[in-house]
Amino acid sequence: MKITGIETIPVSIPIDPKRAVRGGGGAHLVSEFVIVKVLTDEGITGLGEVSCTPVWSGEDYRNAIRVIDTYIAPALIGEDPRAIEAIGLKLKKSIANNPFTKAGVETACWDILGKATGLPVYRLLGGPVREFVTTKFSVTGMPAPIAAEVALGAVEQGFRAMKVKVGVDPESDVARVKAVREAIGPDIYLGVDANGGWTPGQAATTIPRLLEFDLKFVEQPVPALDMGWMADVRARTALPIIADESLYTIQDAMALARNGAADVFSIYIGKGGGINAGRKVAAIAESAGLACTIGSNLEMGIAMAAMIHLGMAMPAIDSPNFPCDILSNFYYESDYLAEPLKITAGTARPFEKPGLGVELDDAKIRKYRIG
Repeated sequence: MKITGIETIPVSIPIDPKRAVRGGGGAHLVSEFVIVKVLTDEGITGLGEVSCTPVWSGEDYRNAIRVIDTYIAPALIGEDPRAIEAIGLKLKKSIANNPFTKAGVETACWDILGKATGLPVYRLLGGPVREFVTTKFSVTGMPAPIAAEVALGAVEQGFRAMKVKVGVDPESDVARVKAVREAIGPDIYLGVDANGGWTPGQAATTIPRLLEFDLKFVEQPVPALDMGWMADVRARTALPIIADESLYTIQDAMALARNGAADVFSIYIGKGGGINAGRKVAAIAESAGLACTIGSNLEMGIAMAAMIHLGMAMPAIDSPNFPCDILSNFYYESDYLAEPLKITAGTARPFEKPGLGVELDDAKIRKYRIG
């Protein structure tokens, strides 16, 4: 089997204004994506998705399309898409950086491999180690009364775990977490995510103020610029520290483990450049005695499907203790898939179909297509 071409479709999908993401990294009101179709000479088409959030990843849809057309497609046409490791090497050599763009193409190759073998991707990754992936809700950095209302609504939908965005400023952060805990009661699992928004000093003084709210973790308390900062914060608190913005590559995972900077790795399909990188990060965590969760920058259907498949198969992704952020369907006005993913308030399950198990809704693609 050979790759004969790569097609790209840019789409823009609005977020429900009541759930627009606000935190240490700013506001997220609409999402742009590039849907990737990897074509083959045997008529099998693989689907991938590039999540384009330039203020966070530096990759927008225009750049993603240009990178694919100019660098990635010429490097991959004529190659066997089922040779995942070889595809990864070709992607690495085609152009530096651009991990989300590369992840979209690599994910499509996993979809092809699954369709060619008749197996879901999670079975290609070793098979299930759990019945489903446990998920949590995310309360954004909005004023405390609104955050409490949103959190209570999530509980009423069925969520039993959530995190609150902090890192805006310490006073409003404490007020927001306090309001959420009072709204949801003592039995709901609760953590906080600063998105690197605190200085080391702010983290050292703010985290102790939050302990009374029975937190289960603190995610990326300080900027990703220095792992030593996060190691210092970790040494000052008994709460598990989750590394997110500090973790892109397998080398980052090694450095975090060596520096004692995190208890948990937040794995993204996009940040590492694909599913294969994600499973390697999970293996590093497992070997270092650390746990993993799955993070999100509000991916859509194809990428969320990939996240579910990875979460089903990796033992280190400890979703019961550190629930995953596979929840974008609760934020967008719609999806572009022909059949909705099997995601409820608190659980995510893969399709028992070849590959990622997803197909596009052509009418929705036309509705959300850019240009």
